[in-house]
Amino acid sequence: MYEEIRIAIEVVSAIMCFILLRFMIKPYEITGESRYIGLPAGFGFLGATYVVSAFVYYMESQMALFPLLKIFYIQLIARTFAFLFISITYYFSKKPTEKSRLIWKITLTLLIALLITSLLIVSIPDVTLYSYRIARNIFRVTNLIIILYICIHTFRSHIKKPDPKTILIPLAYIILLVSQYSALFYQLDGSLSAFFAVLILRLVFLSVFLLVSFEAFYRGKKEA
Repeated sequence: MYEEIRIAIEVVSAIMCFILLRFMIKPYEITGESRYIGLPAGFGFLGATYVVSAFVYYMESQMALFPLLKIFYIQLIARTFAFLFISITYYFSKKPTEKSRLIWKITLTLLIALLITSLLIVSIPDVTLYSYRIARNIFRVTNLIIILYICIHTFRSHIKKPDPKTILIPLAYIILLVSQYSALFYQLDGSLSAFFAVLILRLVFLSVFLLVSFEAFYRGKKEA
């Protein structure tokens, strides 16, 4: 029963991410500014990792765990890079100069190259369950640090230009931060409450972003 619920939540999460991707790619389509590509790329990667999760959780009941470990590794790497893309986008969001555009393009290229290299490296060595568990916890902590930076950045942006609507963005990232902390706690402790907290908080995070995106999109249409 738990596996069916988990698979369903992963599928729903993926669909929500891909809807967000469609909304978030609009600024890039309109302006052609490459610095706007990070958010849709980040949520696109997140959506892809949720699709992979749903597939792996389904296959766990059909085959042994060991052949799936490399897929788990790829998922870990891709999810961390998703958060990296989002954080880098926020970092460059308020620096629309020629120099910052060049730095952003170089950073984006390096991130993509690093992602491809990481995935290639993972595909070469033999993967053990012990090494995967260690890597999983390292990636979880890394994700927490990245999301914490996003929380701080978005709160600072809101404080500079207070708006009742923009407060939802840092609050959503705080929810994501708690979700990632719960995931780490679940991996270390095996608490069932932490497990469900991860899934529920993730859906809340994505729901808030969908709400903000819908509101911004339709407000933009009205103003146009």
